[in-house]
Order: sequence, then C-alpha cells, then structure tokens
Amino acid sequence: MEFAGKHILIVIENLPAPFDRRVWQEASTLKENGAKVSIVCPKMKGYDESYEVVDGIEIYRHNLKEAKGVLGYLLEYSQAIFWEFVLSWKIYFKNKFHVIQGCNPPDLIFFTALFFKPFGVKYVFDHHDINPELYISKFEKKGFFYKLMLLFEKLTFKTANFSIATNQSYKKIAINRGKMNPDKVQVVRSGPKLDRLKLLDPIEKYKKGKKYLIGYIGVIGEQEGLDLLLESAAYIISKRKDVHFGIVGGGTHLKEIQEICSKMGLDDYFDFYGRVDDETMLKVLNTADVCVNPDKPTAMNDLSTMNKIMEYMALKKPIVQYTLKEGKFSADKASLYAKNTDPIDFGDKIIHLLDNPELRSEMGNYGYERVLDKLSWEFESKKLINLYRKVFNITKN
Repeated sequence: MEFAGKHILIVIENLPAPFDRRVWQEASTLKENGAKVSIVCPKMKGYDESYEVVDGIEIYRHNLKEAKGVLGYLLEYSQAIFWEFVLSWKIYFKNKFHVIQGCNPPDLIFFTALFFKPFGVKYVFDHHDINPELYISKFEKKGFFYKLMLLFEKLTFKTANFSIATNQSYKKIAINRGKMNPDKVQVVRSGPKLDRLKLLDPIEKYKKGKKYLIGYIGVIGEQEGLDLLLESAAYIISKRKDVHFGIVGGGTHLKEIQEICSKMGLDDYFDFYGRVDDETMLKVLNTADVCVNPDKPTAMNDLSTMNKIMEYMALKKPIVQYTLKEGKFSADKASLYAKNTDPIDFGDKIIHLLDNPELRSEMGNYGYERVLDKLSWEFESKKLINLYRKVFNITKN
C-alpha cells in the first residue's frame, strides 16, 4: 500500500467512468496500491448519476452534450471545462488531492490543473489521443483551429509534471513536440485485464441463424471506418448469405451508420447494440468467428493504440484491419492486414478467415499468448505504479 495517504483526482472529458476501460483499470490499480482515487467525468446513457461510489472510487459526473462540427466541439469543450473546474474545487475542499491526472481528448484539462499547481498539486497528463492529428482526421484541413490544437497540446505538456503515453509513437510526440524530459514520460499500453475479458462459449442466438458472426467493439465516429465496414459487408453478402455482423459501441455517428446500413439493404445482416454492459459485450465477442478493426488510415489512427485490438486478442479472436503502424505492433500475427481504404480487400480477408478454421484458431491462439506474455494489464500496471513512484518521489526498497 505504498500510496497510502495520497489522493489522486482523475479527470476524463469524453467518456464516463467506469465505462472508459483504460482509465478504470488505471484508477483501480492506483486504489489497490493504497491511493484514494476520485474521478470527474461526463454523464452518458447508463451512467447518469451525479455522484456514485464504485469499488471504493468516488465518481462525480456532469452533463455533457456530444457535438459535431467545429463550433459544436467548442461548445462541448467549454461546458466540460466549466464542470471540471467546479467539481475539482468541490472535491479539493472535501478532501485535498495531491495529483490531477488529466485524460484527453481534448487537451484542455491543463486549464483546471493550473489553478491547483500553486497548492503543490502535480499534473500527470494521460495522453490518449493526438488531437492535432485527430482534428485533421475529422475535418481534413489545417488552418486556425489546427494551430489552436497544437497550442493546447504544447501548453498541456508544459503544464504536466509527468506524462503517460499509450505507445512509443505517443512518447516520441511528448518528447519531440512537447519538449518533455524522456525520464518523465512513461509508456503504459492499454493492456486488457484478463479477469474482465473472460472466455465464454459461443451463444448461437447472436448469429441470428447465420453460420458466422463478425464482431466489432468501439466508438462509432467518423474516423472509425464503419462506413468502410458496411461496404465490405455488402461485398461479402453479394457472395454469401451465411454471415452476420454484431456491432458493439456508440458514438456521434451511430445513427448515421444505421441509416446507411438501411439504405444499403443490410439490416438483416447487422445488429447495432450501442453501449452495453460487459456481460453483453463478452457474449457477442465470444460468439464472433472473426473480429474487425476498420479504422481509417489517418495520421491519428496510424499512431494510436486501439483498445479493441488487444481485447479481441484476449478473447482469442483472429482480426482483420487496415495496415496501420500501431495496429500492426499490437496484433502482429493475430491479424490479417488489408490494403488501406480498400473495402473489397478487407472483405476478401474476412472471407479467407471464414473459409480457413485452422488459420482462425492459429491466429486466435497467437494473439492470446501475446497478450498473456507481453501485453496484458498485469504487465502494464507495473509501469503505471513505477511512474507514480516518481510522481510521489517514493524510492523502492
């Protein structure tokens, strides 16, 4: 219990806790090591209580309307900054915290952290998304707002005492673009927690009478490539009718994707489950024969580690994805890699796996062993603890 007596406030802008799987693993690990942990995050469907204690972690939630477009995002982020500031002071007066861990996107939580630094509160930046690249991915242009994203990123790193990077690509950005001391940047990958991602027997009802199920979990936004997946599905279904798709996750483009699915005449081959509890998610993904990551090859996606890939691997699922740098690092031989933005090649890769059960088994076992040996939270959590020893200036005996 080496962090006994320490209080850590974790601030999340875009997802609620405990739904944000990476942050919840971090919070739980810090609590297990003696720290008091509080979280400020938005409300969303299924997570709408203003105050809740889950597994001894206090969660303070605020209203937040998801937005589209540049002006919409400005309004969303302004609302988030206001509530993060107000709730942080409420928590501080109730029980002083020693660290704020800010989880982006966006890179604006440093505004709140600045007001607490004079009181000796340290700021740890938990770098989930590279926002300048994310802006380009969403709006396909640079200009004033892109430069503003670069400025916010620069100020975030300048404010941060330490930074957590999700992979080596993000660490390079922290050092090269953020000018951070390499000793103060720690890579902590979003390794799956194996006691959560349990292997279950397939449940045939999720296949809706089809022979095969293709599974997806993740946020449904512009850059996640669900529109490309629909094109791949149409191609596959033109050749065979024995395939069903189970889509788990929500986001700003869920309704739009559902409408496109209907217009393409694919409703009988798709189930959109939205944001669901772990039990439902595990039933769907354990039933899947192949899991997919259709993320578009943007600069942001190329350099980002996606939770879904390692979660698929933890469930022994073979994967099909586009050829992205960090995606290839995570999955290695557990995945087939389609030509970028080529939904026909993506579809052919899925068909190849469906027609080769031995290859599916081989790839699934490889991914599972890779998680067990190198990428699970059991390994990554130790890196988080090592970083917080530096934060609290604790020397390990």
